[in-house]
Amino acid sequence: MSLLGSSAGIWMLLALGILTVGTGLPVWALLIAVASAFATAGLAFGVIDLNILSALPARLVGLLEHDLLQALPLYVFVGVLLQRLPIADALFASLARILRPLGAAPSLAALGVGALVAPMNGSVASSSALLTRLVGPRLAHLAPSRAISLSAVAATIGVVVPPSLVLILLGDAMLRAHTEASNLPGFKLGTQRIINTQDVFHAALLPALCVLALWALVAWWQGRSTGALNAKMASAQATPSVPQQFLALASTAVILGLLAGVFTGKLFAVEAAATGGCLLVLGALASRSLSWPQWRGVMADTLALSGALIALLTGATVFSLVLRLFGTDRLLAETLLSPGVPAHLAALLVLLLVALCAWVLDAFEMIFVVIPIVAPPLVAMLGDAQQAAVLLLLVLQLSFLIPPMGYAILMARARASDSHVPVNQIIVSLLPFILAQLALACVVFLMPQSVHLLDGPAPTAQESAPASQEDIEKQMQEMSAPVDAASAPGADPAASLKPEPAK
Repeated sequence: MSLLGSSAGIWMLLALGILTVGTGLPVWALLIAVASAFATAGLAFGVIDLNILSALPARLVGLLEHDLLQALPLYVFVGVLLQRLPIADALFASLARILRPLGAAPSLAALGVGALVAPMNGSVASSSALLTRLVGPRLAHLAPSRAISLSAVAATIGVVVPPSLVLILLGDAMLRAHTEASNLPGFKLGTQRIINTQDVFHAALLPALCVLALWALVAWWQGRSTGALNAKMASAQATPSVPQQFLALASTAVILGLLAGVFTGKLFAVEAAATGGCLLVLGALASRSLSWPQWRGVMADTLALSGALIALLTGATVFSLVLRLFGTDRLLAETLLSPGVPAHLAALLVLLLVALCAWVLDAFEMIFVVIPIVAPPLVAMLGDAQQAAVLLLLVLQLSFLIPPMGYAILMARARASDSHVPVNQIIVSLLPFILAQLALACVVFLMPQSVHLLDGPAPTAQESAPASQEDIEKQMQEMSAPVDAASAPGADPAASLKPEPAK
């Protein structure tokens, strides 16, 4: 029976990790299988109430009605189209031409394309596929380890640059996490209201720009050793044609306009993704860039990737519900928030745990499975939900870049022309980028005010008063309209299903 107590969720996570690494089966299938096995045992021993589990189908249907899930396949569609259209090629050629006087133009152009395209691409895997195809041939004059490193680094930019799909989903998860943290013992909201997605965007923008600036500096510094060769290769590349320059300029304006609309709250994510998808379709039809077989391939890939993500969300919802019904989330929160553990030390341990999980999982698996469990105690320990959100983003991005299991590195190596590059060479090429990222994460951890420079006006005295549970629920409903926050992809799947505690 001890196995099915509050610690049962820990055994679930351990079983999931072993099966994920050892079997190679889809994570969504393993999530459902592990949750089903433990739920069956819990029902057999009377630990779990069947009435709560019977409400799960309605919960899953509610998830499919959420506007974020409507945006998800649209982001996937945009990413698949960008891989097949010449837009990224025009952007790269134009940026390389503009940056030619600086040296290391191809490397800097790769980062520039990543910064523009990755937020609209939707996923690290999609960005990696695009950038490897685009950047690989143009970085042939560099060592293979350098080319792989640049492709991987550029592919992760969408993790931190708002308003990418990763940030949208994380912001939705942080809304619920902040609410749960406000109900943990000893935590006070103070002057900070329950955050929403826009707050996460504002907090992440300056750190994201710092990441880009530091990485551009590293790429330029590394390019000094091959400066003459860079100049020769840059001059050998054809100057972008007038149509390419026009396409690059128009694409940049549209991308920045859509991203700015979502960032400022003028557009919903689903509206921006739909607009971007329609413009790409119209451009592709007008230029006849794709044949009908290629269009069929676009739709097939979009359906396959969207189905995989929705299946992952379904599995994560079932898994998280069973874990919380065992009370493991409360056990972890009580352990981490115990008086004997210094708050910042416990926060570092949580971030280390997130880094280890992100080393073998992708961004969506982390947001759907791990973040809802660890984010509430992390917010309570730091006392700042925006700081916690930015730290989680930086740690995710950092883990994706650590060889040999980092997700971005695996994708870049798998698609590289020379996939047998020794890991030690990749580590040497990546080390300056990783150190720059780690330094920025330390700054955010030690200086919480660094994520509040773009905050709006301070709340009034009435707004900063301690919020009741009714006030919190009302705020959540307003910030997640038109669908209640309890139906959000990052929400606690058991919150609306748990019975009231006996009095």
